[in-house]
Amino acid sequence: MAASSEFITLLNQHQKILYKVCNLYMDQHADREDLFQEITLQAWKAYANFRGDAKFSTWLYRVALNTAITFFRKEKRKPDIYTTDSLPDQPMDQPDPIEEQLKIMYAAIGQLSKIDKALVMLYLEDYNYQEIGEMMGITANNVAVKMNRIKTKLKEETKNQVANQ
Repeated sequence: MAASSEFITLLNQHQKILYKVCNLYMDQHADREDLFQEITLQAWKAYANFRGDAKFSTWLYRVALNTAITFFRKEKRKPDIYTTDSLPDQPMDQPDPIEEQLKIMYAAIGQLSKIDKALVMLYLEDYNYQEIGEMMGITANNVAVKMNRIKTKLKEETKNQVANQ
């Protein structure tokens, strides 16, 4: 199989990874699309160097996260533009308590550093610390320490947000 068709096949099999990373780092639909294209481009450029030492999904996560972090830094320099896309389609009568909790949790995750967001995303995807470490280029012990700190930070932040409601 030619490298280009092999890459396309693998990318299609693992495109959910790209969507998750894009949704984590970008709020606006157009920004998510731009980031998706940028990750795809960077993965294509780097594919020639993929040796197969790790699973393709692990390699793709690493490329996606590195690209997202770089892209996110560039986006932060742009002025905020608000569109009607960010407004709710219909008024909410009674907020669902579970949705409210999720909103609070995602808001707390959104306040984390770029690296911590990536760790949480991979953790929520049920990757173990060893796999997360491989994707992030750190040791499993370092992942464990960071995750304990992140969990403590998220508990505190969600408690503060609930108290402020």
